[in-house]
Amino acid sequence: MKKLLSLCSLLLLPLAADELGDILSQNKTLMFEYDLQRNELESDKLSKSWINPVRLRYNQNRTTQFPGKTIKTGNYSVSIDQPIFRSGGIYYAIKYADALRSANRADIVLQRRKMIGDAVSILFNLKKNVLQQEKMKLQIANDKIDIRQKRDSYNAGILDSSFLDQAILKKSQDEANLLELQLARLELKQRFSLLSDKKPEALTLPKLKLIDKAHYREGHLELKRDVERARESDYEVHITTAKYMPALSLQGQYIDGDLNPLWATSGIKERYYNYGFSVSMPIDVNSFTDIESSKVAKLKAATQVLDRQETVNEEYDWITNSLHILDRKIALSKKDEKVYDNLYKLTKNLAKAGEKTSLDVAVMKNSRQIRRLDAKIYEIDKQLKLLQLYIRVEHVL
Repeated sequence: MKKLLSLCSLLLLPLAADELGDILSQNKTLMFEYDLQRNELESDKLSKSWINPVRLRYNQNRTTQFPGKTIKTGNYSVSIDQPIFRSGGIYYAIKYADALRSANRADIVLQRRKMIGDAVSILFNLKKNVLQQEKMKLQIANDKIDIRQKRDSYNAGILDSSFLDQAILKKSQDEANLLELQLARLELKQRFSLLSDKKPEALTLPKLKLIDKAHYREGHLELKRDVERARESDYEVHITTAKYMPALSLQGQYIDGDLNPLWATSGIKERYYNYGFSVSMPIDVNSFTDIESSKVAKLKAATQVLDRQETVNEEYDWITNSLHILDRKIALSKKDEKVYDNLYKLTKNLAKAGEKTSLDVAVMKNSRQIRRLDAKIYEIDKQLKLLQLYIRVEHVL
């Protein structure tokens, strides 16, 4: 299997070639493929719905009208009644079907990407959980040292018992938090198994980068879907209007049937054609209301596009602002790590001189490692924020 390290490049591809879809289970992948196939077929059917079917008919009759015998006659016919002009309705019906195809496809792609994003998000959170457990174990180690030091001070009569109680309580709370993290890890693995049949431990985490805002807007699937929905509504206005305008249809019929014996000598043909045309126009008291209703739907769809554009901009700005804050947290963690590194070195030297204990050295060492883990945790938080952008975009440049 290709590693998830290729996520960035894979997200540049359209859904049909999106190898990142390998992370999903076979059944879920098949369901999305079937949705795409059905969308294509339904859209093709809709774009040809203006073509009326050819009617084939055969009937057989028996009559006892003639004395002493039963007469059997059969009749076979082929007929069509095909509109060829509907005041533009046919053209716009085809365009409507194309817009519907694109809108539904964007929606299916979006749903698949969200599911893939859920699976990748779980992988990030599993890694984050490991770091959080490491951090909590270091914190518990410091808690134990703190309890030991406070117990010694309490036994020496230097410290009040409430300080020792607080230290013991903090250790218990941290141990409970560690158990919660272990439980959360089991839950994450169970959620991942519902989406994928891969082993999360065997997958490599991707390294996502910030998408350019213009490319994010251009490839945003929800915005694409809403744009296509607006096109649908625009074409639907024309289709609705055309329903109440003149329509031209051609009719044709081919008949091959047995003649009634009474007409056998009349010269009437057994095989013949009927053909002609018709012009029709409905007069409906609801026509104006129907057309106006479709125009209102068009205006709503156009407004939805404008609203979505604002939402897309706000999404991007919110993510970038969140990334800036996380960058500051990372910088603070690294700054604190340097402070604790200096304190660790100083405490280590003081311990050699007999002014500090090995426990003091261990506390500083653990505290330094905790801040280092904080920086790594914030880096994963950044990746989770970036993932929120990636799952909404079909093409990333």
